Amino acid sequence: MRYPYEDIENVPDDIREQILAVAEKSGFVPNVFLGLARRPAEFRAFFAYYDALMDKETGSLTKADREMIVTTTSAANGCLYCVVAHGAVLRILSKDPYVADQVAVDHRHADITDRQRAMLDFAMKVTREPAAVDDADHDALAAHGFDDEDAWDIAAITAFFGLSNRMALVGGMQPNPEFYLMGRVPREKKG
Repeated sequence: MRYPYEDIENVPDDIREQILAVAEKSGFVPNVFLGLARRPAEFRAFFAYYDALMDKETGSLTKADREMIVTTTSAANGCLYCVVAHGAVLRILSKDPYVADQVAVDHRHADITDRQRAMLDFAMKVTREPAAVDDADHDALAAHGFDDEDAWDIAAITAFFGLSNRMALVGGMQPNPEFYLMGRVPREKKG
């Protein structure tokens, strides 16, 4: 690996606390945290924007919709880390062990709603040919109940994860083994 994961003991206190909070909730430290912790200012900026996009309570996108956008566009960008990690979260949020694999391979034939398909069509256009996005693309979203703010959110999530995908790929980031089973098999209850 070109950029080794940072040792959690060597990161600033605020970053260590953030990482440990995630580990407490998930049961492990996702590699992205240690991969980005080597540059504290960038880590803070990255996760502040991540939280603003993904933990948002406004607009019509659900958290599962947001993870579906990430999984689909990350697959188009060839980012194994993000497909596996966000696919795991998508499986959990959607309570569907199959949907992440389906949208990663081909969202057009996945077992999803027409509304979700329109959302992913827009996200894929932003991924592959953003200069070609036009009023017809916004109209297609509007036909499924998405407004201009929703379109902004879809584009922002897509763009942010375009950055994330590229950094994960350049850094050689690998998905934690735990992600592969999440949402596929029942989670073991702690005694």
